[in-house]
Amino acid sequence: MATLTFLLVSSILLTFVNAYSTYNTTQIFSNYIHNPPKNKPFLNTIDSCRRAQTNWASNPHALADCAIGFGQGAIGGKHGNLYIVTDPSDDAVNPAKGTLRYGAIQMEPLWIMFEKDMVIRLENELIVNSYKTIDGRGAKVEISNGPCITIQGVSNVIIHGISIHDCQPGTVGLVRSSPDHVGHRRGSDGDAISIFSSSNIWVDHCFFARSADGLIDIIHASTSITISNNYFTQHDKVMLLGHNDEYTADKIMKVTIAFNRFASGLTERMPRVRFGYAHVVNNQYDEWKMYAIGGSSNPTILSEGNVYIAPNNDNAKQITKREAKQNWKNWKWRSSKDVFVNGAYFVPSGYGNCAPNYSNTQSFSAVRAYMVPTITLNAGPLSCVVGRAC
Repeated sequence: MATLTFLLVSSILLTFVNAYSTYNTTQIFSNYIHNPPKNKPFLNTIDSCRRAQTNWASNPHALADCAIGFGQGAIGGKHGNLYIVTDPSDDAVNPAKGTLRYGAIQMEPLWIMFEKDMVIRLENELIVNSYKTIDGRGAKVEISNGPCITIQGVSNVIIHGISIHDCQPGTVGLVRSSPDHVGHRRGSDGDAISIFSSSNIWVDHCFFARSADGLIDIIHASTSITISNNYFTQHDKVMLLGHNDEYTADKIMKVTIAFNRFASGLTERMPRVRFGYAHVVNNQYDEWKMYAIGGSSNPTILSEGNVYIAPNNDNAKQITKREAKQNWKNWKWRSSKDVFVNGAYFVPSGYGNCAPNYSNTQSFSAVRAYMVPTITLNAGPLSCVVGRAC
């Protein structure tokens, strides 16, 4: 694995030594190899925190202390009891105790984990209540081939270490959202995760692919969100930030997108942003068919320390796409210390500061782009074994 990582990084660096690089990548890489950091593995900020917790199975709640960026305050079920999912079945109206839905709709904080490997096919969209963590460590958990996850009008939700794929639209009908409330739903769109009017959300180390609509939608004035360490593949419209071009309430939206792997078979929206602010940092983009980062309605986007590998199609080399015929030159879209491969290029715009202005607890340092292939190698769900660091 170390040899493979070295060859991958070396190959990328040889390609990067060109006009696009804003710093001496070759010298930095040489210094790093000959003077590596002592006692520090090739891990990103979140994974370094997580790996330090060798007792993850007996104290899973400690994971909540590892979030960074705008979603750093998402505590999920940190102060709640442990709830174990034992039954992969689902009933959207009267969920049985032991099922995922039964735990997700409770009013009190809960840290939800899984007794064993399971594939869950939801009967209708899963409405997750506030102060919940869905933690797949220690099992292989898939939500697939049915409606998937809705986070609506709530706060403090963590989703970690599960696979969500082949999601389908929900059906019109009754869905329980709490022990005391069953509501009539119009049918979800078929997103893997829909975040709607919610705050303090962290989605980490998940796998996403092939859904009827988007993989992640963040809309209707949702904010304080971090999307990190996820693996995205085989999908068209990947990630939407902002409801539509008239919904100005999305100006409050602040999202950190960090350490993700945008892998093969993706077309666009990694992300597509309206009105709000997105810090896109230390992600690896293996390809795109149309564009990687897009937007409309004057969003602010800082792309920092990412690796962009353009497709071979000469008509799709540009990373950015603005859905506007005029006035976009004042939008603050910046590239800082990104690295561009195979002719990829980022079109910047705007003037003035566009730093994320994180609080002290939210703040973290982006690594140099040459390290991105290593710190994103573990993107997606982890294989965790009790008694070992995970």
